[in-house]
Amino acid sequence: MALLTLRLRRLPTARDRFTGVPRLSVLSGPSGVGKGTVVGKVRSLYPHIWVSVSCTTRAPRPGEREGVEYRFVSSDRFRAMVAGGELLEHAEYAGNRYGTPRAPVEEHLSAGDPALLEIELQGARQVRRAMPEAFLVFLAPPSWAELERRLTGRGTEDPVQLASRLAQAKVELAAEHEFDAVIVNDDVERAAAELVRLIEAECR
Repeated sequence: MALLTLRLRRLPTARDRFTGVPRLSVLSGPSGVGKGTVVGKVRSLYPHIWVSVSCTTRAPRPGEREGVEYRFVSSDRFRAMVAGGELLEHAEYAGNRYGTPRAPVEEHLSAGDPALLEIELQGARQVRRAMPEAFLVFLAPPSWAELERRLTGRGTEDPVQLASRLAQAKVELAAEHEFDAVIVNDDVERAAAELVRLIEAECR
């Protein structure tokens, strides 16, 4: 009786497009530029990109979900994470603290997954010092007037907080030259596609 041998061909997966060692990618930019919106689009359209979820001590904004946009923690828990070396980077911004859990980032990079952080300028500078090989991308607004419109249109801060954010945004815009690439966020879907293209290029 003749034996029939089947040779199964493995179907290609999203990870197959990455032939090199994945680098950590960081997206930063001024408050109000739309970092969270662009990263949300990356999550929905490009699920092969692993997106880190930061911790923060601030209260959730309307529509934000625990473990999706942020992990919301108490000030005491945040201080414990800093003391225990659990955060890759951490910073204070507009009176609240933000940080990136170290372990999930290291696990995904070790597994060969392209990893993306969405963090503030202070944190991006810390990542640059801790991981010089990281790829830093700056998300810029189409204009200062548009950024101002987005910040004032949020309606989530009082006038003092808003003035602080606007002043800080000018400082952050001046740091654009510290980054490896710049994307202008004049269209969210286009900006997300460009970000993924850059990440994929760095992983080849």
